[in-house]
Amino acid sequence: MASSGQKVVLITGCSSGIGLRIAVLLAKDEKKRYHVIATMRDLRRKDKLVEAAGDVYGKTLVLLPLDVCSDESVKLCINSVEDRHIDVLINNAGVGLLGPVESISMEEMKRVFETNFFGVVRMIKEVMPDMKKRRAGHIVVMSSVMGLQGVVFNDVYTASKFAMEGFCESMAVQLLKFNIRLSMIEPGPVHTEFETKMMEDVAKMEYPGTDADTVRYFKDVYLPSSKDIFEAMGQTPEDIAKCTQKVIESRNPRFRNLTNSLYTPIVAMKYADETGGLSVNTFYNLLFNFGPLMHITMSILKCLTCSCLRRRTISPN
Repeated sequence: MASSGQKVVLITGCSSGIGLRIAVLLAKDEKKRYHVIATMRDLRRKDKLVEAAGDVYGKTLVLLPLDVCSDESVKLCINSVEDRHIDVLINNAGVGLLGPVESISMEEMKRVFETNFFGVVRMIKEVMPDMKKRRAGHIVVMSSVMGLQGVVFNDVYTASKFAMEGFCESMAVQLLKFNIRLSMIEPGPVHTEFETKMMEDVAKMEYPGTDADTVRYFKDVYLPSSKDIFEAMGQTPEDIAKCTQKVIESRNPRFRNLTNSLYTPIVAMKYADETGGLSVNTFYNLLFNFGPLMHITMSILKCLTCSCLRRRTISPN
């Protein structure tokens, strides 16, 4: 139970990565300003979170089961919170999908949207009425740079993030009338165990239904370039957690929050040309015509930029 004056923060997807780090960071707040409800679909995967939380587990951090893909699970979770009172909802649960679209089944695509888009919608629909009644609340959604700029071979994942960005941009206007803030957190590449394993797995996979040229472009061109970008520009889950804390503590939180300043020019380039040709042609040339140059550029960037610049987080104020 939250103490008087504590904000109740419910976070989805806390078994590892970004969700785990946000939960632990807020629960270990020196001023004890937060009562953190960390959730995950399978409580058998709680060990990493419990170990990271240490002595705050069971005090400023509690754990509840939650499957964002289930209406019943979402309702049961929120109903188990005292008075259904949630001050801050952080939608972090998500899944990735990478590879040539010809080899991805429709079921796999639907699974991504069920978690990344409809999972967020379920959570917002469940907490929004109570926040409206109180005329207070903050909804935070873990989006991605890929919700702003399409990335080759990430077609379905990118689409799920674009859908979420559009939904939240529309909702933000209505919610503001009820004194409810909505904020998007938009990381670039983040070093997590999930990302590392996914990159290793897709490099070994076969892609039935996909032509040989496309498979070669994916494995021999895209994957090496993606690895270079991760090494040169990647942030850690801790970086994203600190950014998220800044957003929820801001007196006037921004709607969009890019966590990596190195991505600002990439996003700006898209909006500089209303035809879309500038960004499409730039990424095409970088990937297919200037691959070796891109590799050298990323290597230089990795050497020249210190970790504090590569991991620079936003400053909402």
